[in-house]
Amino acid sequence: MERTLVILKPDTIEKGLIGEIVTRFEKVGLKIVAVKLLTAHKELVERHYPADREELWVGIGNKTLDNYRDLDMNPKDSLGTNDPKEIGKMVRVWLMDYLMKGPVLAMVLEAPHAVELVRKMAGHTLPLIAAPGTIRGDYAYDSSYLANSNKRAIENLLHASGTKEEAEYEIPLWFTAKEIHKY
Repeated sequence: MERTLVILKPDTIEKGLIGEIVTRFEKVGLKIVAVKLLTAHKELVERHYPADREELWVGIGNKTLDNYRDLDMNPKDSLGTNDPKEIGKMVRVWLMDYLMKGPVLAMVLEAPHAVELVRKMAGHTLPLIAAPGTIRGDYAYDSSYLANSNKRAIENLLHASGTKEEAEYEIPLWFTAKEIHKY
């Protein structure tokens, strides 16, 4: 059995999609072992997106640069830099602001291969290119162009742990051991 963290972000809550998304997870056999609705505070979000994960932020900066190349745009024109590390730092701030802009529904899901299954169901993190049938492909339309033009995170409905190790790091940030149930 494996556990993963899923956070339904403020845009999911605003669109009234909690039930639809939770139902999808339950229908494939993912078990909800912890759940809570909360407004994330700055300290929690800073730990969730730690500044010292330089490799992550440089990687996100490079993905952003790739998106700009695909759109035949100059990132320096809208972001003021071509440096992936600096762009990653910007995106980190946007992601933190996004998670704090309204209530989120955090949950721990459990099943064999839970991390991989949830990531597959969620779809590509860029909703514009997420496949139909995935959560993001069916319910979101945001793009890196729209987000970067407005200096904000991509509104992609949910966070899902990317690896088992990431889930093991993230779950205790959001839930105490007593809040996670066995049944």
